[in-house]
Amino acid sequence: MMAFLSNLVNGISLGSIYAIIALGYTMVYGIAKMLNFAHGDVIMVGAYIAFCAAQYWGFPPVLALLVAMAVCTLLGVTIEKLAYAPLRQATSLAVLITAIGMSYLLQNLALLIWGANPKVFPDLIGLGSIALFDGQLVVKGATLVTIAANIVIMVALTLFTARTKMGKAMRCVSEDRGAAELMGIHVNGTISLTFAIGSFLAAIAGFLLCSSYPVLQPTTGSMPGIKAFTAAVFGGIGSIPGAMVGGVLLGVIEILGKAYISTELGDAIVFAVLIIVLLVRPTGLMGKATREKV
Repeated sequence: MMAFLSNLVNGISLGSIYAIIALGYTMVYGIAKMLNFAHGDVIMVGAYIAFCAAQYWGFPPVLALLVAMAVCTLLGVTIEKLAYAPLRQATSLAVLITAIGMSYLLQNLALLIWGANPKVFPDLIGLGSIALFDGQLVVKGATLVTIAANIVIMVALTLFTARTKMGKAMRCVSEDRGAAELMGIHVNGTISLTFAIGSFLAAIAGFLLCSSYPVLQPTTGSMPGIKAFTAAVFGGIGSIPGAMVGGVLLGVIEILGKAYISTELGDAIVFAVLIIVLLVRPTGLMGKATREKV
């Protein structure tokens, strides 16, 4: 029983990281209607910046995270302005190829700057473990911080999109970009803000990911990025609560699958569950079906 609870907690922790990454995917897709496959590599950049700030520059953990968030936010806006904004009227395929190219560009720049050798990410969270049930269940401090961060971010984003002027502008652009522009909403600025928020979250995700799995290399964000995209589709891409639910469920399925079925088939089980869900509910668990006039 304790082994199951331990795996469940670890699954929720891993799923929380997927959920934070998936929020970046789902916001960009929901508003800009594009898949930013470079998002996973922005996570990697955020982790490297936090590593350098703490390890080489001697910054305290909170300041290292703030520096990483600032750099990733600037990087996300720059990528949007240089790579995606000129393709506003281009086909979806052109945007997709550009996103993949940007992903490879960031990975190779990381190889040039930091090298291919893995680096050990320091324990920047620095919280001890909590022993429950007379020491039979041990929960790491990083696990608690990750789960709490996921909940806080999801609630904050939900309130932001529902209550603030910019959040309502994002929803308007998502619903009808042309009508939003006619109503005086700065569409390009709104899309840039969306990329800034997504990249801001990517830095937090990179920090938390490497705090829990402390091996850092240029491909660090690739697989978590793909799984987080899967989580966004699983929960219903474009839905903020769906990203959270999809991420957590995906993390739990992955950890339990590896623990009780097969370590080698853990990833295959995750994608098999996604296929089954999409066959039954193509819009994802919390996605809404949309009607198109023809």
